[in-house]
Amino acid sequence: MDNKINSYKSLIVWQKAIVLVTEVYSISKTFPNEEKFGIVNQLNRAVVSIPSNIAEGWGRESSKNYLQFLRISRGSLMEVETLIIISRNLNYIDAENFKLISDKIEETGKILQGIIKSISQKITVTDN
Repeated sequence: MDNKINSYKSLIVWQKAIVLVTEVYSISKTFPNEEKFGIVNQLNRAVVSIPSNIAEGWGRESSKNYLQFLRISRGSLMEVETLIIISRNLNYIDAENFKLISDKIEETGKILQGIIKSISQKITVTDN
């Protein structure tokens, strides 16, 4: 049986990131109207960047390029986390939704970091 992943859509990290996008969009719809072009816009753009960069990196020809896009994705994840904390501090997100999103961010981050570490090690091995 072939366990090779043939599409970025089969990656657990991409799937988790898509769920995170959906959750963040749902929650950000409840933010005050005056934040539509502020936090909401920045938050939604950052969260969409996570699975988008995973997918774009997958389509690149080299592991080094893929790794760079995964790192960009990780940076976007950290941006989302920061914006979620700010949103909680401003009482735009209740405690329950904050925990839900924070847990998804943490889980996605752990998987993403594992992939980054694995690819980095493979690149290091092939460079030597």
